[in-house]
Amino acid sequence: VQLVESGGGMVQPGGSLRLSCAASGFTFGSGGMGWVRQAPGKGPEWVSGINTGTGSTYYADSVKGRFTISRDNAKNTLYLQMNSLKSEDRPLYYCAGQMGGGGGFAPQYDYWGQGTQVTVSS
Repeated sequence: VQLVESGGGMVQPGGSLRLSCAASGFTFGSGGMGWVRQAPGKGPEWVSGINTGTGSTYYADSVKGRFTISRDNAKNTLYLQMNSLKSEDRPLYYCAGQMGGGGGFAPQYDYWGQGTQVTVSS
């Protein structure tokens, strides 16, 4: 399984970015996927998850109403639309996959991408 994130960059507070995660070797439609973020010196923070079969979505309170997770099963790609970004949003975002799982809140993921950097700064 390989997960490759893209779409990170620098944005001003209040701005938007869309992250993508291209998956290979992972069957969309029968597992859960999600996004986890981290800041230097801090532990990982689960951000959002999706059941790639049903499309059910889950969000951390810190991003609810600002971030939207989605997937394109035909393209084996996961997305995270991030709006109203704040300087306190942690900078390193990882895509993660849960083989056969249903997604849900902060599940145990089996696979991880290499991460993409998001910098929110004026």
